[in-house]
Amino acid sequence: MSDTSSSYGLWPLAIVASLFVIGIVWSFTKPKTKREWSSLGAFSAFVVALFAEMYGFPLTIYLLSGWLAEKIPGIDLLAHNSGHLLEDLFGWGGDPHFGPFHIMSYILIGYGFILLADAWKVLYKARREQTLATVGPYRRIRHPQYASFVLIMLGFLLQWPTLLTLIMFPVLVIVYVRLARHEEKEAKEEFGESWNEYARHTPAFIPAFTKTITHQG
Repeated sequence: MSDTSSSYGLWPLAIVASLFVIGIVWSFTKPKTKREWSSLGAFSAFVVALFAEMYGFPLTIYLLSGWLAEKIPGIDLLAHNSGHLLEDLFGWGGDPHFGPFHIMSYILIGYGFILLADAWKVLYKARREQTLATVGPYRRIRHPQYASFVLIMLGFLLQWPTLLTLIMFPVLVIVYVRLARHEEKEAKEEFGESWNEYARHTPAFIPAFTKTITHQG
C-alpha cells in the first residue's frame, strides 16, 4: 500500500477547496435573510464534510476497510483514487475520473451551478421590483435554488460518497423542503392570488414540463 501522506492529510487543500465551492455558491445567492444564511450554512456543512474526507482523513474508507478489502480484492485503500467508491464497487476500472459515475457527477454539479446562477438573476430582479419570480427557471419549478443545492450535493455523492455525507444528504433535503414551505407562506401573504395561481401550475422542485405561468406579478 502507498503512503497516506501523499494522498491524505492535505488539510490546506481541503480548506481551500471548501472555501472555493462555498464562495461560488455565496456569489450566486448573496444571502441576506436568516433563512437564506441557513440554507447556505447547511450546504456549506455538506461541502466541508466532503472535502475533509477527500483530502484530509478518509474516515469512510477507514471504517469500511475490512468490508472493502473483501468486496474489492487488491484495492489499495490508502490510494486517493480509492475514495471513488462507486467506480470500484461496480468494477469499472481505469481512471475513476473518467468513469460513468464521475461523468454523471460532473453533469449534475455543472447543471446545479448553472441553475443556481440563472435562478439568482431572476430572483434578484423580482426582489428589486417587488414582484413574484415566475420567469426563467421559475417557470418550471418554484424553488430552483434549493433544487440546485440538491443537484450539486447529489453530484458530489456520486463522485466521492462518504458515510457522513450520505447521512447528511436526506437530512439537508428535508431542511430545504421546510425552508421552501416557509418561503411559500410568506409569498402567499405578500402576493395573494397571484401566488396561488402560480403555485397551481408550477411544481415545487421537479419540473412537470406542462403549462406554467410566464408573467410576473
